[in-house]
Amino acid sequence: MENGKKIILFDGVCNLCNNSVQFVIKRDKNDVFRYAVLQSDVGQQLLKQRHIDTIAVDSIILIEPGVAYYTKSDAALEIAQHLGGLWKLSAIFSWIPATLRNRIYDFVAKNRYKWFGKQESCMIPTPELRAKFLD
Repeated sequence: MENGKKIILFDGVCNLCNNSVQFVIKRDKNDVFRYAVLQSDVGQQLLKQRHIDTIAVDSIILIEPGVAYYTKSDAALEIAQHLGGLWKLSAIFSWIPATLRNRIYDFVAKNRYKWFGKQESCMIPTPELRAKFLD
């Protein structure tokens, strides 16, 4: 794994999650992030090392190797902070108590397949993006 890179773990069969990752990739001008699918061997290894229960958290996780990991709305807000521009304004949402933010997050996560659909298999990155994904 590359030093200094933050790792976004995401549900590889979720259309909302895949679209979110594509959104981040397009705006990651400083090449801050690397990506791994929760269902992959690498994803499972990263979860196991941090004792993260995928029953409780099954959508997006941001790992800052050697520092911390973030889940749910905290992960989304941390990611947005690194996208620059107007996305830095998302910090204002950190003023909302995490319990309330996570209730909203959990509601969307619970309904994501119904609302946005699900793929049969995990996303396969294009050759240009392949280097950004951990095997």
